[in-house]
Amino acid sequence: MCTATNYTTKDHYFGRNLDLEFSYHEEVTVTPRNFRFEFRKAEPLASHHAIIGMATIVDGYPLYYDATNEKGLSMAGLNFPENADYKPEAPDRTNIAPFEFIPWILGQFETVAEVRDALAGLNLVKINFSDAYPLSPLHWIISDREASITVESVAEGLKVYENPTQVLTNNPTFDIQLFNLNNFMHLSTRTPENTFSKELDLDVYSRGMGGIGLPGDLSSASRFVKAVFTRMNSLSGDSESESISQFFQILGSVAQQRGCVQVGDKDDFEITIYSSCCNTDKGIYYYTTYENSQVTGVDMHKEDLDGSTLAHYPMIKGQSIRMEN
Repeated sequence: MCTATNYTTKDHYFGRNLDLEFSYHEEVTVTPRNFRFEFRKAEPLASHHAIIGMATIVDGYPLYYDATNEKGLSMAGLNFPENADYKPEAPDRTNIAPFEFIPWILGQFETVAEVRDALAGLNLVKINFSDAYPLSPLHWIISDREASITVESVAEGLKVYENPTQVLTNNPTFDIQLFNLNNFMHLSTRTPENTFSKELDLDVYSRGMGGIGLPGDLSSASRFVKAVFTRMNSLSGDSESESISQFFQILGSVAQQRGCVQVGDKDDFEITIYSSCCNTDKGIYYYTTYENSQVTGVDMHKEDLDGSTLAHYPMIKGQSIRMEN
């Protein structure tokens, strides 16, 4: 499964954990302004905003997992099994296949407000990229510096939710995830007071007891609560180093370790394949991988953004250790 979040200090940061049991050989990919985006049922984008993010490139087409455009608008698709419901082509709407959704949004729009308006006429249509790459069941978080929304194509139609938490995980649907936070309103970063009974002299025997009851398991509902609590109480300085360090700490609070989440009856285990953090103001995409905790960065503005050819960088997966003796 996965977790996506936002964090703002002096700059705005957006990123995610990708949690899976296998990799599709994803790469940090920069799409310049004049790369031609073809869409199966809509007009192509011959010119558009430049985009940076993580993608698998298939037949020259970037299948983005998460990305940010040069205007600071960001978007990520997260697994949404058994709830995602894509539709037949609708003649009175803009028909976009889910694998086209990120480039269609980030290629054209600059703010969440603009995206809200565009979604009113959108239909996420059931078209596979290819036989080898069928559609994944997804829902999406779309964010700028000021706002976030969650977009879900379900049996009832396209749902767009305001997302005040600026966090997204997986199932259940976002309205249920948001409602579930009511069950944790008692959590606090402060030392708790004894409200159990005035007749008992109860002891604060440890720091952090205000957070007793905060979920620690790896289910998507629990990760949502923990990531929201961690993000909304996170503090750091506003330097780039402090900001991205804190962002990776937020994602680390809900990371998945090999051996803890078995997939089916196989000896396959879901892990956090990569964690990303994009400075959306500067267009710098940072990441770590499961076996490489060193932060690696790619700056979109060091590429030819007026070009037409994708720039892509395979992830550095081997651990980098600095020895001091």
